[in-house]
Amino acid sequence: MISGRLAEARGSWRTALRIARREARRSRRRTLLVLVMIALPVLGLSFAAVSYDMADLTRAERLDRRLGAADAELQWTNLTPVTQDAWGENSWPTEGDPTPRTRPVAADELRALLPAGSHVTRIRWWMPFETRIGRRTVSMEARALDLTDRLARPLATVREGRVPVRPDEIAVSPAALRRLDTRLGAPVRTTDGTPYRVVGVLEFPDYLGEVVTFAGVAPDSPSTYDSWLVDVPGTVDAALADRLNAQGIQVSARHPLPGRQGVADGMTMPGVEETGVSVLVGGLGLLEVVLLVGPAFAVGVRRRRRDLALVAVAGGDAAHLRRIVLADGVVLGAGGAVLGLLLGVGTAFAGRPLVEQYLLHQRLGAYRVFPAALAAIAAVAVLAGVLAALAPAWTAARQDVVAGLAGRREATPPRPRWLLLGALLTVAGTALAAFAATLSSPTGVLAGVVLGELGLVFCTPTLVGMLARAGRLLPLTPRLALRDASRNRSSAAPAISAVMAAVAGSVALGVYLASDDARDRALWQPGLPPGHVLLQLNDREAGPPPPAAGTVTERVRAVLPDATVTAIATPECARPAGVDDYCVALAVRPPAERCPYGPFESGPSSARDDPRCVRPDREPNDVFVPVLVDDGAALPALTDAPADEVAAARRTLAAGGVVVTDPRQVENGRVRVEVNHDAGTPTTARLLPGYALRGGLPVDRLVLSPAAAEALGLVAVPVGYLVDTTGPPTDGQRERLTDELSDLAPMFLQVSTADPPSNKRSLLLLLAGASGVITLGAAAVATGLAAAEGRRDLSTLAAVGADPRVRRLLSLCQAGVIAVLGSALGILAGLGSAVVILAAINRRYADSWPVQPPYPVTVPGLTMAVLVLVPLMAMLGAALITRSRLPVERRLD
Repeated sequence: MISGRLAEARGSWRTALRIARREARRSRRRTLLVLVMIALPVLGLSFAAVSYDMADLTRAERLDRRLGAADAELQWTNLTPVTQDAWGENSWPTEGDPTPRTRPVAADELRALLPAGSHVTRIRWWMPFETRIGRRTVSMEARALDLTDRLARPLATVREGRVPVRPDEIAVSPAALRRLDTRLGAPVRTTDGTPYRVVGVLEFPDYLGEVVTFAGVAPDSPSTYDSWLVDVPGTVDAALADRLNAQGIQVSARHPLPGRQGVADGMTMPGVEETGVSVLVGGLGLLEVVLLVGPAFAVGVRRRRRDLALVAVAGGDAAHLRRIVLADGVVLGAGGAVLGLLLGVGTAFAGRPLVEQYLLHQRLGAYRVFPAALAAIAAVAVLAGVLAALAPAWTAARQDVVAGLAGRREATPPRPRWLLLGALLTVAGTALAAFAATLSSPTGVLAGVVLGELGLVFCTPTLVGMLARAGRLLPLTPRLALRDASRNRSSAAPAISAVMAAVAGSVALGVYLASDDARDRALWQPGLPPGHVLLQLNDREAGPPPPAAGTVTERVRAVLPDATVTAIATPECARPAGVDDYCVALAVRPPAERCPYGPFESGPSSARDDPRCVRPDREPNDVFVPVLVDDGAALPALTDAPADEVAAARRTLAAGGVVVTDPRQVENGRVRVEVNHDAGTPTTARLLPGYALRGGLPVDRLVLSPAAAEALGLVAVPVGYLVDTTGPPTDGQRERLTDELSDLAPMFLQVSTADPPSNKRSLLLLLAGASGVITLGAAAVATGLAAAEGRRDLSTLAAVGADPRVRRLLSLCQAGVIAVLGSALGILAGLGSAVVILAAINRRYADSWPVQPPYPVTVPGLTMAVLVLVPLMAMLGAALITRSRLPVERRLD
């Protein structure tokens, strides 16, 4: 009996698939529309999957790029025995702590540990290279290896010229050649004046960026982190690896070394949270495709209602009718999958050079596809087609046979249970998102958003019907558009839902990003007055003595004419207890004023109301200035305090005191300053005259006078210069200033900014653009299908003498119903979701310690402007594309 039912089902599906193929050939425009909407996401996913598979190098490909023609790579960085994994990717001391090697490895020293007849060559994979291009200093990555050696030769490809063989020759990558704006045979001089001549253009497959290649590593080079490529007679066996490991040498061979811990190769499995987010994002994408494709299937069912009624008259039951419609989804889903896969794989292969050059900056592996991923993508595409045909299939199975044979339309009212189910899902989704936000669970928040959007999708048909009834008060054309949307809810509701889902997601994420950006701006604390510059000396111990402040001032004023330059110094140990001794000076509050909890230490909520725990200052976010030794000359550029306070602070410093910014550190005109030592020596403490700056930048500062530093056993060491500017320097001025100071001393330039750097504006525009594209696409599809379905209504309008412009206006209103209603519902749903989620997050911060400021509800104006303009564009586009001439057809029924 079961086999008979299976045979009957197979025969029924076989017939349904034949009917679906015939219908696809008959309705070519609708078929093309569905194929394109399914194939586009398949194209993008398959392109990403194939590109990822080619970019995921196999171990053999990685070893070829690392070993060249060698049998193994050796790294001798330790003097103590090491234990390593089977592939030589990690090593650790066999016993105790590692003893780093302090002198370079000689080739003869290494050959003595290898079998007789072994060949070695030295490689340095990274070293700095700095040159000047015009007035700018440019840094590039450099490598040093002998490419004339047979072991290293396969590591690079010569694109032009030859490999360097002399110490004064270099080769460059194509990107470096363009950056240096040079040619073969031209000289290139480094910042220290060393001249080189460009003799070739090389390409390393592991990095296509700016690379300079030297002709081998000098034997007396001090680096101890070089690699050695070795070629041994036979293979690298376990005995040789054990002998090398005993000397502290790490071995990476072409085959796994026996008796050692293996390292898994291949794709790492994502975590539960990452998997959940990926599945939910994929589900949202699938929902969008289903909602966009659904109207086409609904229109196809309405056009074939007479054929379906004939099937029912011929003995077909509801299951047969459902299978006929579902077979459309299977055929078109499979067709879209095949088309998308072919285009995606072809695009990935054709666009391979662009991905290598501009996206990954390295050569991909062999040409290959990702069969498992492509099969999953094809299955999801077929599933999307079936899901899009599911609702029309149920509608076709319930249609009245007599009405279908007569060709009459049936506007089935929406059932209340769908509205109730939608409301329940919306409430449940909102509650889940709010609860997950308190737990900081992205998966839970996204799951709540998905449930809420599904609930709104179920509510949309009822909302469309309610608006149609309210449209009786509107003029003729918008009333007709609302009536058509209500009568054709099976095609209008999915389009409206697609727009709503896209807009809701864009608005919710946009509000969160804008609120996070506003919170970041509220938390941002510049370390210096905005626009001021810190010139910090590099290599203070090994570098040359710092230039005089007057010399620096001349160079700075050549770029910033109104700037004021002040030299600054920081306190260090006058008599350090050891080489690693480091002194830290800090001002401490009196015991009665100290908060029992640290600023980064968890504590009870009652700490929020403790006045001892309320900080009058904040930690700087951009420029960090340490404790200074100064006579008061740097205070204006350092704090931007009022002139009268700066004058009082200078008098305190002249009296041998200190200046702070926390008034609670001053007790009876004195401040307790402690000096802690890293070497473990006892803390030095002194009570010194003190003054608290109450105006200016709210940053914790401690400035010691020279006399106070001497009393604490400290000595002033120059660290750089503060530049007081009249306005923030531009990018061009920063580059010029760096160039002007480059020959004085190595200095690092930092500019304090009033606002934090943010890249959220481009992301907000991307979100708005994506939802706008979906809105335009849904409005175009729904309007086109409605125009095809409404030819009889247009003929009736022509017959009663309607103005030809009515057709254009009707298309405008039909697009407006889809775009405006979907966007309005999406904006409301997105704002509501964002407010609920932000309120839940803020509730978690309400009683927390340390104090966390709440997220303000910030609506991104740019995103909202785009979302408001897109429906207008959809309406205008529909009006412009539609022809004004009304069709006049002979009505035979």
